[in-house]
Amino acid sequence: MHLRGSVLLFIVCGLAAVAQQGPPGNAQIDSSSPATTSGQPAEQSLSPAANAESKAVEAPKLDLTPDANGKLSQEQIEQLVRVVADRLIENEKRKRDYTFIERDVTHTLDGKGQTKSTEVRTYEVVQIYGEQVYRLIEKDDKPLDAKDAAKEEEKIQKFMDKHKNESEEDRRKRGEKEDKNREEGLKFFREVAYAYNFNLVGTELVDGREAWVIDGEPRPGFEPHVKGAKILADFHGRVWIDKSELQCSKIDLEAIDTASIGWVLARIHRGTQVMFERTRVNDEVWLPLHFTFKLDARIALFKGYKMAGELTYRDYKKFRTSAKIVAVGEAQESK
Repeated sequence: MHLRGSVLLFIVCGLAAVAQQGPPGNAQIDSSSPATTSGQPAEQSLSPAANAESKAVEAPKLDLTPDANGKLSQEQIEQLVRVVADRLIENEKRKRDYTFIERDVTHTLDGKGQTKSTEVRTYEVVQIYGEQVYRLIEKDDKPLDAKDAAKEEEKIQKFMDKHKNESEEDRRKRGEKEDKNREEGLKFFREVAYAYNFNLVGTELVDGREAWVIDGEPRPGFEPHVKGAKILADFHGRVWIDKSELQCSKIDLEAIDTASIGWVLARIHRGTQVMFERTRVNDEVWLPLHFTFKLDARIALFKGYKMAGELTYRDYKKFRTSAKIVAVGEAQESK
């Protein structure tokens, strides 16, 4: 199974509406919606029109003043998590303004957790006609041979041929679908604020920047209002939040129970682990830096996957979205 496929099994299927590993979205920061006494979002009662209007209003500045013991209240942390969720979506949108290199390492494990085989794939990731496209450039850290390189060029040329004559109506529909996915991702991320009891552990330096360290444990009786969010109750974890920019710089998650996805689509077993780090790029955006996982899952009750691996990201380059595509793999850097 391709590494991104195995990771998407966890991220996309497991976190349902959140994110295909590419775009989630564009949303205004809105941290003003209080939780009710039951821990459920009061904003659920708003009409679509009221929600749309509220998103257009800039959120008030958060009061993150700690108490006499140096602690933040549960309400303060919930508001913080909502702001971080909104900004995470915005960063994923901005990620599409960048080309980068992604190196994927996949270890297939045996029943005892020992490595049976390892596969390494390196991709150049570019934007073509508004979509993120992965172009394989190395296998096992060696350049592709002529045959495989030609296959990659052919694959991307077919993609370009498919979209270059796309009608305005089709382009509009594709854009609307992306907008809908982003909005669903925003709703899911916001649900995190109500799914957990949070504890401020302290502060640590992450990549030389001071960050809050917050633990999250599933909140008893949590009832999700967003499709797929029930899976949150099967995980606990720790998050590092950059104090100066309120950005998520690191996440560490672990499955504490078997998480079922769909009717019989997949089961993610206890012990599955995910760690994700982000870095500040060009003083304007936070982008992926390092992603590791240990996955124990079963698809449709038949095929099992025991895998571990990591993704690393490098060579971020911003390009002009209006630039003409001259050749496959070529991107124009902004000046």
